[in-house]
Amino acid sequence: MTTTQKIPATVVTGFLGAGKTTLIRHMLENANGKRIALIINEFGDIGVDGEVLKGCGEETCREEDVVELANGCICCTVADDFIPVMSKLLERADVPDHIVIETSGLALPQPLVKAFNWPEISSNVTVDGVITVVDGPALADGRFAHDHHAVDQQRKADPELDHESPLHELFEDQLNCADMVLINKADLLDDHAISHLIDDLKKETRKGAALVPTRHGKMDIEALLGLGAAAEDDLETRKSHHEQHGEDDHDHDDFETFAVSLGEVSNKDALLEKLQNTIEKHDILRLKGFAAISGSPARMVVQAVGPRINSYFDRPWNANEDATTSLVVIGLKGLDQATIQAELTG
Repeated sequence: MTTTQKIPATVVTGFLGAGKTTLIRHMLENANGKRIALIINEFGDIGVDGEVLKGCGEETCREEDVVELANGCICCTVADDFIPVMSKLLERADVPDHIVIETSGLALPQPLVKAFNWPEISSNVTVDGVITVVDGPALADGRFAHDHHAVDQQRKADPELDHESPLHELFEDQLNCADMVLINKADLLDDHAISHLIDDLKKETRKGAALVPTRHGKMDIEALLGLGAAAEDDLETRKSHHEQHGEDDHDHDDFETFAVSLGEVSNKDALLEKLQNTIEKHDILRLKGFAAISGSPARMVVQAVGPRINSYFDRPWNANEDATTSLVVIGLKGLDQATIQAELTG
């Protein structure tokens, strides 16, 4: 790679049948020109996911951008399969703009996230975010997956699987590692059931993890990519189970996005505190943009996922740029835009 900017990678996890492949295809169809490379950890019915994605017919879904790991659960074959594949992607002349990794439903996400600290990977790629897809109706019925028999068959199909974690422990690990949990198939649930699921899942997810009902894995691409979580640097809050114990159609139109302009800001710390308080108060999913701080010639990048905010100065303002603070707020439909505007500008 000739650039010093790290390539963002999104890890998509969840049990068989939750809707991971549908979500990824949705990403590709709405990539807005972003070139996405896919690493698919499929085994058992080898090739199913890969063939579906290769047939999406999108310029951002070229056959050479789809890599299939069919030698077993990715968390058990990190050194043998995942690291070499990542290295090859990084050696390409046309490196991808974003990498999406679909794990097996049996994969423990923590070992995969830890792999991004390997020297071959850490200087070039960062974990932009971990997305866990859950089957809403199955959870509402007290099950982790729609078809437990299929999950058991998936276990038997992988001769390399070296962990026999009960499903509830795997589910706990997938939730606790997530930056965003998508409660898929929400169109099959009523509002009360969705609300109940969200309340239950909040007890099992990390602070700041977004819980979003979705239908057919459809969600605003701006809220899926660009989370800036740097999960490989945040492993302490993503412990595995063993480490810890010794009718809504939520499509694009169901998300609200609006911009807030604040001009030049006199105090960086006061701004970040105000942003965090507003995010927590109004359950904002994402907040991102640039800030102009008095006395600083550089622009400050602001990235927020839930209540966690990252900020850094990336470069000086260009002569043709208006040095001002401009932020984009993303949330589910119903955000009190006027109040949020007033709180941030006040």
